Amino acid sequence: MQDLGTLGGSESAAYGVSADGSVVVGMAYNASGQPRAFRWTQATGMQDLGTLGGYYWIGARGVSADGSVVVGRVLGEASGYARAFRWTQATGMQDLGTLPGGNWSEALGVSADGLVVVGMAYNASGQPRAFRWTQAGGMQDLGTLGGDQSEAFGVSADGSVVVGYARNASGYSRACRWTVTQSGIQIEDLNQTYASLLRDGSALWKATAISPDGRYIVGQGYNRARGRQEAFLLDTVPEPVSVVVLGAGLAGLLKLRRRRA
Repeated sequence: MQDLGTLGGSESAAYGVSADGSVVVGMAYNASGQPRAFRWTQATGMQDLGTLGGYYWIGARGVSADGSVVVGRVLGEASGYARAFRWTQATGMQDLGTLPGGNWSEALGVSADGLVVVGMAYNASGQPRAFRWTQAGGMQDLGTLGGDQSEAFGVSADGSVVVGYARNASGYSRACRWTVTQSGIQIEDLNQTYASLLRDGSALWKATAISPDGRYIVGQGYNRARGRQEAFLLDTVPEPVSVVVLGAGLAGLLKLRRRRA
């Protein structure tokens, strides 16, 4: 375990790492006690990524595969509202804006090439919505499963598959997947898509990350048989479907299928 230090302050925390492990990003306090987003390499040490005008609370939450693009959020000193940002060495910190009429956004994940950013932003009604951002299309509301909230945490390497959670019409949070197609972006409830793997009353609450190829999804669910929250790792290969267990308790959450040869 290597101590990455601080920016002159008392604390630091790491939230993301590049594909080869050579670049780490996160939040660290500077000598004035202000939190700043940082990018760390063995050669340069911890680098302060700067700020957006009028913003002070800054933290990096994700980094591209090669470590050149960093995403996160900044918090307004006067307004108290957050803005999602995207940083590169060439452009510095870029404000990704908000959804129309909203006043808050935060970036939580970025594609391997750094071109697609995902996260959460409030809409004009003050409701949190998962978003997908590109330079060409700006920030796009990914919608919900009929409820009032959603949030995106992870994205595949090419930016075509996004995972997170969304509330359904009954107000329950469900792990979901958004897929970019020629006709638009489609949302699906993973509890419905993989219903045959779930025991009665158990549920997949939220998906927090996805593998680069989009095949594996991890997250948090509820095991009714054991009456507790448990992590899950879902293999989404079309045929046959299988689930890798992260602990013995998950046998109560998910029915396992033996993969056919």
